Amino acid sequence: MKPTTFPGKLYLIPTTLGEVDPMDVLPQTVKRAIDFIEDYIVENEKTARKFIKSIYPEKVQATLRLNSLNKHTEVSEHSKMIQLCLEGKNVGLMSEAGCPGVADPGAVIVKLAHEKGIQVVPLVGPSSILLAIMASGMNGQSFAFNGYIPIEKSEKRTAIKNLEKLSQDKNQSQIFIETPFRNNKMLEDILQALHPSTYLCIASDITLPTEYIKTLRAADWKRTKVDLHNRPTIFIIHKM
Repeated sequence: MKPTTFPGKLYLIPTTLGEVDPMDVLPQTVKRAIDFIEDYIVENEKTARKFIKSIYPEKVQATLRLNSLNKHTEVSEHSKMIQLCLEGKNVGLMSEAGCPGVADPGAVIVKLAHEKGIQVVPLVGPSSILLAIMASGMNGQSFAFNGYIPIEKSEKRTAIKNLEKLSQDKNQSQIFIETPFRNNKMLEDILQALHPSTYLCIASDITLPTEYIKTLRAADWKRTKVDLHNRPTIFIIHKM
């Protein structure tokens, strides 16, 4: 009789949000998972190997098998990546920064795992979105993450005004992000669009030594100097 192969599990492995000692922000469960997992799905192989080495220096890099998942990955490759679980191997899904599947391309792999009956195991780690809403003083009972908003100036202004109205109508904090090198221009455009009484939280470099989190009304932000250039930043707005 042919032996039964029990499926492996898909472990969602969080990473740090920047250059910081991983054990300052990650629990031992992450290190233990990396100890027994040899197969990984990652955004960038070089940075993934660096992270694994930082959290588990004893891990033999030559034993690791990494598959890349990014905007260049063909959809047909997704099934091949998850097939390893069906063959009995545990697989680690790793984000470039923070939690897999949250504002992260790994969500497609998680969806596929559910479709194929593979157990998904999320591990605890830092999410800049959740940490920002925690520290903002805004509505943690109702909030929405909107990803990136339009780059074009008039479309951006319309999007900001729409989010501001939505926040007031639904009493719902609205979260969004920008490519880090455009953060200063984003802040300028936000302040031009918002009503002076609307609250804005800026949360930059979360968990890093340079962490900056502050919530003020738009009118007060206009009198505040802050440089957000190339600093990973979360923006949250709420009009009461």
